[in-house]
Amino acid sequence: MGPEHVAYGMRASYGLPYVTPDLVIAWERGLTAPSGPELSALAGVLWCSAGELIGKPRTLREHRLSHGLAPEDVARTVGLELLAYLRMEEHDQWRGTERQSAALAELLDLSLPDFVSVTGRDAKLAELLRSAMTTRWQGYVRPIAKMVPLDRRLLEDALQELHEDYQAQMVATLTWGGGNAAVDAGEAGRDFLDQIISRFWSMVERSTY
Repeated sequence: MGPEHVAYGMRASYGLPYVTPDLVIAWERGLTAPSGPELSALAGVLWCSAGELIGKPRTLREHRLSHGLAPEDVARTVGLELLAYLRMEEHDQWRGTERQSAALAELLDLSLPDFVSVTGRDAKLAELLRSAMTTRWQGYVRPIAKMVPLDRRLLEDALQELHEDYQAQMVATLTWGGGNAAVDAGEAGRDFLDQIISRFWSMVERSTY
């Protein structure tokens, strides 16, 4: 289907008279994102689910849309006023209580990494993990445990192994770096720390199994 066919289908079948081929092209190129109703209509025209169009959801809104839920459904299920929920979704800042957070995770079938990301804790978690790698990891078990509800022993094992991997990489780079050893080590360290979130979840998953 060309953009003109998609636009026509959304106008004729879903009552969105303003949708033009240019707007469809802008969605395809990632220049703008469709709203909830537009995404549902687009999925209908293309005979697929909203989740298939989104790919891997990253935000609270994308997780909701991938499950075909309206904001009212989520707000009612987790026990929030609709406007309060919409503000959280708009700003990507989850402010729910522990009980509401558990209800949200169950409703949207969120994995632990997805839950941490959706609730806006990725940046803080990354900051704590970087500090744990560059100093004594033991001092960061408690603050990380408050953000990530993991078994304490599993968390300690993951942090210790990550810390050892980081230190070993730094030592190896210094050993084999030649005249630019310090520069090479600095770049290797930055690369490791830039990927600390994905490394952490991979380590947790490996430790779990």
